[in-house]
Amino acid sequence: MMENRTEKNSYTILFAIGMVLIVGALLAYASETLKPKITENKRMEIQQNILYAMGVNDNEEGSVNFIPTSEVGSMFSKYIKKQLVIQGDTATEDDNAYLIDLKKEEAKAADPNYTRKLPLFIGEKDGQTYYIIPMRGKGLWDAIWGYMAIDKDFIVDGVFFDHKGETPGLGANINQRFFMDDFKGEKIMEDGAFTGISVVKGNNDPTNEDKDDHEIDALAGATITSNGVTAMIKKDVDMYIPFLKKLNNK
Repeated sequence: MMENRTEKNSYTILFAIGMVLIVGALLAYASETLKPKITENKRMEIQQNILYAMGVNDNEEGSVNFIPTSEVGSMFSKYIKKQLVIQGDTATEDDNAYLIDLKKEEAKAADPNYTRKLPLFIGEKDGQTYYIIPMRGKGLWDAIWGYMAIDKDFIVDGVFFDHKGETPGLGANINQRFFMDDFKGEKIMEDGAFTGISVVKGNNDPTNEDKDDHEIDALAGATITSNGVTAMIKKDVDMYIPFLKKLNNK
């Protein structure tokens, strides 16, 4: 009886090991097979977000609609005239600058001997030039990120924000029209100094008609996420100001 039980246990263990190996192999194969598709989807998503920030989208009243994936490649080439990688005092053109991982670059920058790569996108729309700046920060629960498009006078033309895990109906609303649209027309400079834009609760301008106060009305019930957006803008956009001032002789 003991021998039969041992044989059954051995069989169960061998069967479990076999299943783990088979499932592992199938998952590895699926991952490798789908990798090109996942990479392509990510590429298109980034391009959609950059275009959205500079107002190239299919928005309807109150909704957020990106350029379709079937068109985003050609539209990106049409509107984004130049991609730059800024490292210190040097800026070089790179058609894959939009694929630079901001999280990895920020981690590398912890080494004082490493000069962080800053991707910058120069777009043209309706005869105007816009500079689209990528950003990454921290919300309440996880990462938040986005893009800000500004003109040569450092006035915001548009933004796009998104998040990994903010609270639905609260902090997650950073990617909604009623929040993002308020940034349009805001100034990020005052008397030649960078101010950023603060997302402030009770800023006495709930409809955001005052475009000279460097403030946006905060999201209700999402103080930490709102503060995260403020900090993200001030941290990341500020790094581009010296280059943009030089570029526009400001």
